[in-house]
Amino acid sequence: MEYRRLGSAGLKVSALSFGSWVTFGSQLDVGKAAACMRAARDAGVNFFDTAEVYNAGTAEEIMGRVIKDAGWKRSDLVISTKIYWGGRGPNDTGLSRKHLFEGTHAALKRLQLDYVDLLFCHRPDLHTPIEETVAAMTDLVRQGKAFYWGTSEWSAAQIVTAAAIARREHLIPPQMEQPEYNMFRRDRVEKEYLPLYGSLGLGTTIWSPLASGVLSGKYQDGIPKNSRATLKGYEWLRGNFDGPEAKEKIAKTAALAPIATELGMTLAQLAIAWCLKNPHVSTVITGASEVEQVKENMQALPFAAKLGPEVLARIEAVLKNKPEAEDDWRD
Repeated sequence: MEYRRLGSAGLKVSALSFGSWVTFGSQLDVGKAAACMRAARDAGVNFFDTAEVYNAGTAEEIMGRVIKDAGWKRSDLVISTKIYWGGRGPNDTGLSRKHLFEGTHAALKRLQLDYVDLLFCHRPDLHTPIEETVAAMTDLVRQGKAFYWGTSEWSAAQIVTAAAIARREHLIPPQMEQPEYNMFRRDRVEKEYLPLYGSLGLGTTIWSPLASGVLSGKYQDGIPKNSRATLKGYEWLRGNFDGPEAKEKIAKTAALAPIATELGMTLAQLAIAWCLKNPHVSTVITGASEVEQVKENMQALPFAAKLGPEVLARIEAVLKNKPEAEDDWRD
């Protein structure tokens, strides 16, 4: 396993990490989740990600139980959770001081932990002043409930504003962002955040490297049974697999298959390895519903070395997101 610094922080996270979105509590019970987490840990993963909203807290409960039962040394692990959607009450959502404190304490109780290493504001809250959020997150860090705080799917302007408030008020600025990043969703990580990696030392813990499974190739012949698109409560994901835009992505995935085959890897490994090539990616959060999927994903790391300039240019030719001559992180 390779370990990367979380932006400018001293903390090191495994280049490949393991998350609990969709799977924990829906596709995986405690036993299966434990088997997947053990497989990830055996591969050198030290970073495990969850959120208060994942299956209404069940994902945190399962992850906490697995960690406790496994007896893993706490200092060897990097655990994160995300706060925003905590319930149906008027103060159970958002980034108010009240919800950030109550949501974090409830999450720690479910995780059976005294602290998390990373605490994320799961989405921007347009109804709460950023000053209030930055102050509350600073207090949570200073109280030892988290070591670092960050954002998820915030705009660059919102992150810059939070950092400026922190500097002005002698508070703690956000250290990391958790954005979606894959071959089909690129602009935010590659363009919008580009100035922030140097100016703020921003780290990234990217999610959905397989574009909700499209880049694994399993949707080439329609939506398979028991996939995440068929799960109750995740009907909104069907848009990723139906319609003209989805068909275009599926067609591009099929065109990538020969490249993966030539390199001796699966489509999923190619997609993950492609994400790993970006030097601004601190860690790629993977997910799986089977142990074999975990093992397959973990094998993407050594394959990243095979993605030289020629291969990346061929991938670009398939994706056609930008002209090959345009400067980007691969130059």
